[in-house]
Amino acid sequence: MGNIVAIVGRPNVGKSTLFNRLTGQKSAIIDETAGVTRDRHYGKSNWNGKEFSVIDTGGYIIGSDDAFEKEIQDQVKIAIEEADTILFLVDTKEGLTAMDEDVADILRRCKKKVLLVANKVDSYKLVNEVGDFYSLGLGDVYSISAANGSGTGDLLDEVVKDFTDKEEFTDEEALLPKIAVVGRPNVGKSSFINVLIGQDRNIVKDLSGTTRDSLNTRYNLFNFDFIIVDTAGLRKKSNVSENIEFYSVMRAIRSIETSDVCVLIVDATLGFQAQDLNIFSLCQRNNKGIVVVVNKWDLVEKETNTLRDFEQQIKDKIAPFSDVPIIFTSVINKQRIFKVLEQARDVYNNRQKRIATSKLNEEILPIVKDQNPPPQYKGKRIKIKYVMQLKTPYPQFVFYCNLPQYVKADYRRFVEKQIREHYDFKGVPITIYFREK
Repeated sequence: MGNIVAIVGRPNVGKSTLFNRLTGQKSAIIDETAGVTRDRHYGKSNWNGKEFSVIDTGGYIIGSDDAFEKEIQDQVKIAIEEADTILFLVDTKEGLTAMDEDVADILRRCKKKVLLVANKVDSYKLVNEVGDFYSLGLGDVYSISAANGSGTGDLLDEVVKDFTDKEEFTDEEALLPKIAVVGRPNVGKSSFINVLIGQDRNIVKDLSGTTRDSLNTRYNLFNFDFIIVDTAGLRKKSNVSENIEFYSVMRAIRSIETSDVCVLIVDATLGFQAQDLNIFSLCQRNNKGIVVVVNKWDLVEKETNTLRDFEQQIKDKIAPFSDVPIIFTSVINKQRIFKVLEQARDVYNNRQKRIATSKLNEEILPIVKDQNPPPQYKGKRIKIKYVMQLKTPYPQFVFYCNLPQYVKADYRRFVEKQIREHYDFKGVPITIYFREK
């Protein structure tokens, strides 16, 4: 079972507030005006040691004058189909409405875990007001206040109860790098996979035990041995009018969560678009290694600095995390395909890399302790005393100091830059912590 949670419901019941509460962010705009959320928001959450993705959907509207009604309906339906658990939010203060019943009618027919959540129970006086929602026929009602967090603990206990920690592979396969091929529709993901495995099927075996409708295959040729997590082949939906851009992100989430390295394929003829950046950010937030592949480079008219300028445009958009391999390919002409695999393997190795504590304190500590210490805050000097790398699946470093709460984001970026200059972590997100010693 996967770990994707979608928040659905009619407009203005507090979906974005709950999204921000679960993800610890404020990326979803909150406003009293109904229908503010039109674009999807994606975030990561963690409860009882289990990570999961959260999707904030637009308010489900039927029969309104809103020009975006059809698009919002389509995207909510896709979220319902793709999510593993659905949080159906209703408004306790306004009570049961006809729109709630319309949404409940859809959810009763889906074969997913649905939790009915009564929001805005901001005081004990409103607890008894949730009784009407039992008539929706969706089982227990979880009373919460997304604004102040009350009741969310019990809700999250139920949310993560059936979540798995990782994808099921055999003992041998579990040790292999898992490389996800992700990107917008029609950028060449299928062609890339076919170039690798389409000519000689005896080097590929299908993996059993996946229910995610993505093709997981093993590639072991030319000194490469890894699992390809491919979402190029999309299953057809009989009951959903697909918003293809939203759907592509849903599928990307699936692949990203089960991978070690993500190969993000971009269409050179269209440039690095907002949706590319969205998927890139998903990979980064999930702490996966990243290789950017600019496909269809053969179709671009070139001048002296075309490649250099295109690469710089990508780095400007993905900044500050711009220490990422960018490879220009023509999959149809089989140009630089194996360069992509080499870079993916290098990024995988960088993600596994561990720097000895003694080496860090010998090479990095003098820089942050003596040469370029953190700026003073209100006359208080921040003294960094010790640094070490945490034992986690991806690079995380902790710097022990006396006043960690005063270390600013720009100094964290400076420290990350120093680590990248001393050690090769190309293509891998790095997390920096400052803790009190």
